[in-house]
Amino acid sequence: MSTPYPFTAIVGQDDLRLGLLLNAVSPAVGGVLVRGEKGTAKSTAVRALAALMPEVAVVPGCRFSCDPASPDPACPDGPHEDTSGVSRAARTVELPVGASEDRLVGALDIERALAEGVKAFEPGLLADAHRGILYVDEVNLLHDHLVDLLLDAAAMGASYVEREGVSVRHAARFLLVGTMNPEEGELRPQLLDRFGLTVEVAASRETDQRVEVVRRRLAYEDDPAGFAARWASEEAELRDRITAARALLPEVVLGDRALRQIAATCAAFEVDGMRADIVMARTATALAAWAGRTDVEAEDVRQAALLALPHRRRRNPFDAPGLDEDKLDDTLEQNGGGDDEPEPDGPGDGGGGGGGGGLPPQGDGPDTPPSPADGSDDTPGAPVPGQGGEQQPVRAGEPFRTKMLSVPGLGEGAAGRRSRARTEHGRTTGARRPEGALTKLHLAATVQAAAPHQRARGRSGRGLVVRRDDLRQATREGREGNLVLFVVDASGSMAARQRMGAVKGAVLSLLMDAYQRRDKVGLVTFRGRDAELALPPTSSVDAAAARLESLPTGGRTPVAAGLLKAHDVLRVERLRDPSRRPLLVVVTDGRATGGPDPVALAARAARLHAAEGIASVVVDCETGPVRLGLAANLAADLGGTAVTLDELRAESIAGLVKDVRGTGSGHTDRRVA
Repeated sequence: MSTPYPFTAIVGQDDLRLGLLLNAVSPAVGGVLVRGEKGTAKSTAVRALAALMPEVAVVPGCRFSCDPASPDPACPDGPHEDTSGVSRAARTVELPVGASEDRLVGALDIERALAEGVKAFEPGLLADAHRGILYVDEVNLLHDHLVDLLLDAAAMGASYVEREGVSVRHAARFLLVGTMNPEEGELRPQLLDRFGLTVEVAASRETDQRVEVVRRRLAYEDDPAGFAARWASEEAELRDRITAARALLPEVVLGDRALRQIAATCAAFEVDGMRADIVMARTATALAAWAGRTDVEAEDVRQAALLALPHRRRRNPFDAPGLDEDKLDDTLEQNGGGDDEPEPDGPGDGGGGGGGGGLPPQGDGPDTPPSPADGSDDTPGAPVPGQGGEQQPVRAGEPFRTKMLSVPGLGEGAAGRRSRARTEHGRTTGARRPEGALTKLHLAATVQAAAPHQRARGRSGRGLVVRRDDLRQATREGREGNLVLFVVDASGSMAARQRMGAVKGAVLSLLMDAYQRRDKVGLVTFRGRDAELALPPTSSVDAAAARLESLPTGGRTPVAAGLLKAHDVLRVERLRDPSRRPLLVVVTDGRATGGPDPVALAARAARLHAAEGIASVVVDCETGPVRLGLAANLAADLGGTAVTLDELRAESIAGLVKDVRGTGSGHTDRRVA
């Protein structure tokens, strides 16, 4: 087994370390989600925490790590009559992004259950992680149904496996840690809320700190064991502090004033539900225990708010997580926080990101990078000097809920919420012979396959004699996520400030819809003489929204170039991810200018998409009392349909685009209801 990087050797990242340590002190806090760019020690810190966790006593031979002092009476390996135990290190179990449901929660041997009537259960990762750490790297890329199962188990402290009338339950209490890079896609707000704490991490911009990071990392890679030995005393000190804080935790008193501050803070920041209040209370209590105190102080409440509230304030995927600290201080002051002066935490206080608990002594604190500029000014639409009539970016209009757009037919892409597809979850539509391991048994089809052979197999009792060849896999239909490729006209004909703001608002609304339906998105823009792939297909709608916000306008309208660029993008993506079906959304007024016969060129480019049966929708941005209907002509060449900005709104009665019906020739017919 390789030597892990020492936790105390991590440079900076105070909030990350504090969030992990608080969960080590009190797993009831509910885990921590670590958000940040790549290369910021997220995985290193999580793996290093395992070495600091106190050893656990387990019942010998129990696959579910039962505590000998209080064994689980419902343990599948029970009952445990012998209460003697053995000690072992707490486990860190990693959940791969591509794991199956059976790998996560465990699997029943359906064949033995039917033929012998026994509950033969193979534990999953939730059982392995019981009383340890469950680490999910890139949690934002995990399938939604697995995230739901994971967070349900974390909330209930137990995992339930039920299949065809056979049920198994076992304890599953663990420290849940997820890491993610927001550039690769966001978690739904409902799932964000299930993590107790969230911390944002970023690489330091301080030269000395970056030098120290590199120096320590190179020293570790040259001699992992020797490097770890040099930090052994600091690791032992921190391990003892965790143990002491755990022992002190039951004695910590959460007074009425602190409780009122917590409630007032959650109300002031308008967080949904009551989970935030409970998490803040547990976090503040853990902070006090970590500082060696038995009373919760105002500074504990303040630090708890900074860790527990930012991710719960997001109302849509484009809201940046964060907390107004001036407002937080005012709220605490108004509710009795002014009398408390934060006291030093004694030896071992390293700042803790300004928190009440502090951290073990270790290097310099984190350096906060400056906020990036938003690329806009107070005069949107003004010409940019030296850009040949190009205009500065216009802010997007207010987003709205859009109509449902879907791809026709039955796909087999990634799980999502847009188009019909064959999936592992959904309604049962039939049965087939299993290919590989059986995951979803179709009981009626299995019994029907086995019934004709009972006499030949010598059946004598009431049980059904089932062979492997009799088993049938249930086929299910659910929803998939698609690749939604936006082709946005940024030419001079679209450049009026009010009009372009409305167009950007519509695209932003469609991006929000793509986020909710778990799609990948890409952005192609065209203006002047050419088209540009502004954003390669990605799961991050945040990145698409940022590119859209900074999109300049002006120049001619090369519609053909935009469609040809989209055709190239879809061709490459078809090779990379052949099962994910595309939906082309063209946002334009239909005017084509530049070059010889631009309208004919645009029509030819559109027919390339139609010939390949690509589902497409044209959002018609033409305004004014006189309409030329050019966008509708473009939609006809694409084999798609055109909808106006007004018809795109979900509140509109007319113009509901249900789906795209394809024919064998590749021509498509849009159904409007």
